[in-house]
Amino acid sequence: MPRTVLAALLAALVALPAAAQEVTLRAVSAFQEGTAFAKPFEAFIRKVNEDGKGVVRINFIGGPRAMPPFELGNALRGGVVDMVNASSAFYANLLPEGEALKMATRPMDELRRNGGWELLNRLHGEKLNAFYLARHGEGVPFHLYLSREIAAPDLKGLTIRTSPTYRAFFTALGANLVNTPPGEVYTALERGVVQGYGWPAVGIFDLGWQERTKFRVEPGFYTVDVNVLVNLAKWNALTERQKEVLTAAARSLEEEQRTGNAALVKAELARQDAAGIKPIAFSGENKAVFEKAAREAGWAEVAKATPQHHGELRRLLSVD
Repeated sequence: MPRTVLAALLAALVALPAAAQEVTLRAVSAFQEGTAFAKPFEAFIRKVNEDGKGVVRINFIGGPRAMPPFELGNALRGGVVDMVNASSAFYANLLPEGEALKMATRPMDELRRNGGWELLNRLHGEKLNAFYLARHGEGVPFHLYLSREIAAPDLKGLTIRTSPTYRAFFTALGANLVNTPPGEVYTALERGVVQGYGWPAVGIFDLGWQERTKFRVEPGFYTVDVNVLVNLAKWNALTERQKEVLTAAARSLEEEQRTGNAALVKAELARQDAAGIKPIAFSGENKAVFEKAAREAGWAEVAKATPQHHGELRRLLSVD
């Protein structure tokens, strides 16, 4: 046999085991591709696929057009998909303890040291059959956006588009609530069906809502949680090397978020100001009332959803 042919055969035989070890994970996102809370996950995927060549790769199936966001929890739990990028609000029916994530005031790196991540991971495993790989969106607050000006934290007479994340808070401020999909919010604002909505500090330009928004209430409240979860059975089946690639990319994602989100929020709020969205800055008693209502309503929801874990979650996740 010619040496060149023999060498080629030997090279192919050596390469086969490495290729056979590569695992492909099917991933979906709750957020439309290219939008604010999809981009970090898309960057995470690129890093895994680059660093994990021959070891592990992620096949990104798509966003809400591929699978409705509120179906992601069941799809992950049942192994229909291997990985999801989603806020806990999209799987609250399966994991009511997820209500506590928006209340977290301790950074993710601290939660990994103080036992907070361990508790969250255990709960995700027990109820969602998921491994809690990473969180992004940290440091990005929610805001109340309005088409009408208010002088105090009182929403009586206003109809506000809500979600499970801030439903209890807006109720405490006296608002009438409407639960509509994000895709219908622009029309609801345009027609005057709603006079406001809750949304993070970043992302309204992705949806065009700035065209129908006149005011942003300050201060912000709660904090965004977007979680990267892996089906637990799939995670346990991975080799240590495959887990290392995913974990390293997850830590990189969290670090970039920790160091970069403050500047991102600052730039986004400046962009809103330039677009004509005026801040309503509560101060003094109004600020105290607004912040207290957010805190008490949020933790009351956690206590109602998970009385057995409420105390431990509050102690580990929050400094208040």
